Amino acid sequence: MKSNLTPIASGVALFLMGAAMSAHAQTAAPIEQVVTTGIRASLQQSLTQKRNADTHVDVITAEDIGKMPDKNVADSLQRVPGVTISSAGATEGGFDENDRVSMRGTNPSLTQTTINGHLIGSGDWFVLNQSGAGVGRSVSYSLLPSELVGKVVVSKAASASQVEGGTTGSVDIQTRRPLEFKNAISAEASIGVVYSDLAKKTDPQLSGLFNWKNDSNTMGVMVQAFSEKRHLRRDGQEVLGYETVQASNPVVAAHPDLLGVAYPKAIGSVLFEQERKRTGGLIDFEIKPTNDLKLNFDAFSSKMEAGNYNRNYLLWNPLLLGNGEAPLPGYVIRNNTLVQASFAPRAGNGSNGVYDQISRPDASDSSNYFNFDANWRVNDALTMSGKLGTSKGSGKSPTQDVIEWDTGHGASAGWTLHGVGAIDWNQGAASTSTPGTSSVDWIFGIQNQIANDKETYAQVDGEYALGGGLFSDVKFGLRATKHDRSVLGSISQGPLDSAFLPANFPTTYSNYPANFGSNLGGTFPRDIWYYSPAQLAAFDLANTNRNPIQRAYPFNDAVENEKTSAAYVQGDFKSEGYSGNLGVRLVSTKEVSTVFVPSGAAAPGAITGSLFGVFAPSVVANDYHDVLPSLNLKFDLAKDLVARLAISRTMTRPDYGSLASGVGLSPPSTLTQIGTGTGSNPKLNPIRSNNLDLTLEYYFAKRSLLSVSGFYQDLTSYTGLGTTRQYFNTIASFTQPADPTAPNVGVILPYDIVAPTNISARVGGVELGLNLPIGANFGVDGNYTYIDARDSSNGPVVGASKNTGNISGYFEDDKFNARLTYTYRSSFYSGVDRATSFTQDAIGNVAASLGYKISDNFALTFDAHNLNNPTLKYYAANRDQPRSIYENGRQYYLTLRAKM
Repeated sequence: MKSNLTPIASGVALFLMGAAMSAHAQTAAPIEQVVTTGIRASLQQSLTQKRNADTHVDVITAEDIGKMPDKNVADSLQRVPGVTISSAGATEGGFDENDRVSMRGTNPSLTQTTINGHLIGSGDWFVLNQSGAGVGRSVSYSLLPSELVGKVVVSKAASASQVEGGTTGSVDIQTRRPLEFKNAISAEASIGVVYSDLAKKTDPQLSGLFNWKNDSNTMGVMVQAFSEKRHLRRDGQEVLGYETVQASNPVVAAHPDLLGVAYPKAIGSVLFEQERKRTGGLIDFEIKPTNDLKLNFDAFSSKMEAGNYNRNYLLWNPLLLGNGEAPLPGYVIRNNTLVQASFAPRAGNGSNGVYDQISRPDASDSSNYFNFDANWRVNDALTMSGKLGTSKGSGKSPTQDVIEWDTGHGASAGWTLHGVGAIDWNQGAASTSTPGTSSVDWIFGIQNQIANDKETYAQVDGEYALGGGLFSDVKFGLRATKHDRSVLGSISQGPLDSAFLPANFPTTYSNYPANFGSNLGGTFPRDIWYYSPAQLAAFDLANTNRNPIQRAYPFNDAVENEKTSAAYVQGDFKSEGYSGNLGVRLVSTKEVSTVFVPSGAAAPGAITGSLFGVFAPSVVANDYHDVLPSLNLKFDLAKDLVARLAISRTMTRPDYGSLASGVGLSPPSTLTQIGTGTGSNPKLNPIRSNNLDLTLEYYFAKRSLLSVSGFYQDLTSYTGLGTTRQYFNTIASFTQPADPTAPNVGVILPYDIVAPTNISARVGGVELGLNLPIGANFGVDGNYTYIDARDSSNGPVVGASKNTGNISGYFEDDKFNARLTYTYRSSFYSGVDRATSFTQDAIGNVAASLGYKISDNFALTFDAHNLNNPTLKYYAANRDQPRSIYENGRQYYLTLRAKM
């Protein structure tokens, strides 16, 4: 770390020391203030900044966010053309709060999010986003309340001076700074409540800001804090993947038409409940010793406690069709899928169901940073700036209290699939409302799952004004980072013999809410029993083995170490009727990926004592270098007409889970054969793209804009699934061939691993945007984006919705303001889950905001989310294979705001 960061860190220190030594006290010049009040004024400010920018950007101001029905930054970003949002980070299904942001039909990992120009360490509360193949580089916006924001700048075209990492674009969240405030003392506060109608809970929402600066505007400090709590409930159905009838299944002999037909592995009634507590704040200290030197120190922290309880009562097909039991006559096959089937009661009182109760009482995620930056005007021609800091994030699931039950003993079973949406299914006469004859099947769940994410960064930037010629100024800079992400010390709990004794089961139980799934449709079990989280915790504590040595589970562990360095030069030009920039950024990346694989006890770093075997670290290094040129042109065709052209090459480093996650091996039978397995690919190249962007902007009236953009992205190295040749130590203790001269070490053998691999893809499309005041204090704004995206196998690109749109109508006068918004997103491919495709169906959402200005110091707002109570629907290989359907309910916020 020291050798990598010291040169740039030293450069930052040297130029700041030089600034301090050479600076002379001067009378502070007055700072131009932009005062924004109300929806219309903020829209004008945003359009002005967009109009004047040399590159293709969209800008959202603080007043925009405050006046829209938005509770985090992602809510506001969905109103930008080409930007799409989702409420989940992996394949966990969506919730009621927008969490991820993506641009132009690509994975959220390809959109880079920064705060004040630097990256942030990010955590996730959900287990699938903390470890494994699904761990990406996208930022969880659930940690970023809108109260923090001064403005948000969305860049759709890259320039050399921008930090690399956003293949399709970047989002920079800019917080307010102390010296930007108009008054010497400013204070704002809000107190409110949120009501979730499905959870039937009301919770408090608090935030506050205090800013002080001296009369000479040379020193200031700002403090912000927030504390927000809310309850979440999600009702749904889930299908845990699809399987196909194999030739070896005895059913095929009597029913050959079932050969190769897909059927749902498991169908469940799932209830998810969570309490989210988001607390944190921001502190910023800014000084301006002279007119030529400005220093800023800021620190941010946000933590969300996200304890949750998930219950899933499942019809378990591996015990039926998967176990050779034939469906009764009358079954229906459609689209190569068994969409309707019924089964006779199980002989011998056998079970046909599995019921998972999973409590994660102390799940959480957090993000924080400490940043120092400076700006020094060396002389009339040269300005230097620098940035130095560190950011940490974490996602934690220290405890999973779990019981998996066998249910439906001796019962019949059946299902009917109706396409995307709710499924009719049953377990015959089996009672679901009481534990009855339910028996413990197993107790699973990773304990001590702690994902740590940390980045340290330093950079120096310069701008030199040229006396004349083609370029008006030249920008240049250096940057270096060290990023570390790890999950270590995982424990896989297992049941003790006492767990199977009915005498040890809890003696009381509860049932799903009476209105569970009432808006989902379908006929399926709803009145389902469950034990409380406290009962699960007590049972697991007494009846499971969580010994950190015996139950150590290195399969779940991974470490990623990444060092980057970058240099750039960029020339800015401006003349009559046109402006822009031309530059190149040079980037070098060093990746070291570590996973843990079966080994001999004598292997270096071997982990011994685990009931799962002996493991040793497998460490693979990968270096790559990128040359990223960019050209941005802006043409002022008329006073109200702007045209833009942007050409660039961009890159995003591979997802952490793609580089380092658990490996599963099936060894060869002889030393001369090749094994198989699944895992990650530490030799992945980054996602690289050649980009073209054409834009026409017509500012036809005040606060008005009609824009159209065409774009094309040639993703020359994208990430898909494929087979890669990797090499692993293979040992005799796993009944695998070993080197007879060193039986404890084994022999390195080749394996063909199904893992992420580099392919190519293309994304093209058109964006339309409209801002239109229509008189009498009314106005509308909206956008529409069409995207055509395919990978090299003609398969779908993750995150690509063909059609997305947003339309808002607003009213504002001196006392009242209102906004009604509708957002639509067509279906999009989310990836692979449980060996089958995972696609989210189209969804539309209605939100509203009402505001009343009580006085210059007080205002009352009412915000409503999910007013149309949309259902989130997902499907697998085709629309006859539903995967899940969820209802999250509506949320209502009432807030009193005060300022001075």
